[in-house]
Amino acid sequence: MKLPARLAVLAAAALVVTACAPQTSDNSSSGKDEKTGTLRVWLFQEVGNKPKEQVVDSVVADFEKAHKGTKVDVEYIPIDTRAQRVKAAFNDPKSAPDVMEYGNTDTAGYVHDGGLLDVTEEFGDWSAAKDTDATARESVTVDGKVYGAPFYVGVRALYYRTDVFEDLHLEVPKTMAELASTARSIHAARHDLYGLVVGGAYTYGAMPFVWADGGELATGKNGSYASAIDSAAAQKGIEAYTSLFGDDNCPAAKCAGMGGNDTVTAFAAGKAGMAIGGDFSHTAVEAGKVKGKYAVVPLPGVTPGSIAPAFAGGNNIGVLKSTSHRTLAVDLMEQLASKKTQASLFDAMGFLPTFADVRQQAAEKEPFVKPFVRTLAAGTKFVPASPAWAQIDSSLVLPTMFQEIVSGKKDVATASRDAAKKMNDAFRSVG
Repeated sequence: MKLPARLAVLAAAALVVTACAPQTSDNSSSGKDEKTGTLRVWLFQEVGNKPKEQVVDSVVADFEKAHKGTKVDVEYIPIDTRAQRVKAAFNDPKSAPDVMEYGNTDTAGYVHDGGLLDVTEEFGDWSAAKDTDATARESVTVDGKVYGAPFYVGVRALYYRTDVFEDLHLEVPKTMAELASTARSIHAARHDLYGLVVGGAYTYGAMPFVWADGGELATGKNGSYASAIDSAAAQKGIEAYTSLFGDDNCPAAKCAGMGGNDTVTAFAAGKAGMAIGGDFSHTAVEAGKVKGKYAVVPLPGVTPGSIAPAFAGGNNIGVLKSTSHRTLAVDLMEQLASKKTQASLFDAMGFLPTFADVRQQAAEKEPFVKPFVRTLAAGTKFVPASPAWAQIDSSLVLPTMFQEIVSGKKDVATASRDAAKKMNDAFRSVG
């Protein structure tokens, strides 16, 4: 979900700080709304973090200037250990930050744990909110209430080798069926290459196949979900994805254990004709052997000209319920997630903005962004807004299903039914 630093030159324009303070509501557990003092902020530590720090420092400087008697203390925390840090913060408000960055799939779990502040009213009054794309808005929404502001979004598309396609006189696939046949054609002609490199542990590379055939991960709303991974439509998509694991494309013995990073690494190293990679994979591919010999298009859907729905990953910025600086913290959240900040973070880190207009401007500046913007515009999907998703994800329910199928241990129907049972157990465990 992360992208190393791409550009170090940052926009120096000052942020326009909101003239009107957000309205204060009464769902802060601290019961306080101090208008001065120190605000603590936790943001994720990136690979090559300096450009991010420069953007954030500019936001902080403007914020402190606009709010006399206020200081902002920013700490960059390791992504890998964030779960422990956040759990400790929820349990001990005195050690908790006022504002923090978090992965968008963590929203429902953090709300369930009582850690995030309901900012529905403030978000509704925020002038920029109307330009936030629908999936990004969904990623901060639980049971109809808003618990943060989208910070950036990431999606995946189809990377392909232009030199290989030219040598083999291949057309860029326009449907998923063509994608599979093209992958097999590449491997048949070039045994040293995976046609389309796929991974049994690559959940978010597999999901577009399920969604393109009309399947869903789960159905339901308002925190009550039931698995749909064993539906006929979902099984059709699972079959389409797992059929790519074979000696005619990507042998199961080599590919079943691969995750998303593994597939991108293989493509960047010149070992595959195609790969499903994110906008955040661009830097790694540019640093590899295929630099200058690849292009990117949206992953095709089932029908000609369609685009397969992609998972909308990314991060959000939220306020902790324990804050004693509610008004200031919400204002700072909005400044960190503002259009100007997101534009600067795209220039600095390559993070795709969550605002449609800012994202379009980014695509005009950097051509590599265009297929990802098209993918977002075509419609994306998100995980169930349930705290159970963290359990499902960490328990590797879906990777286990895919691996059981490609290894021949179970057929699609049996593996998907077993996965559905595990998902439903998790959904029931959180009420």
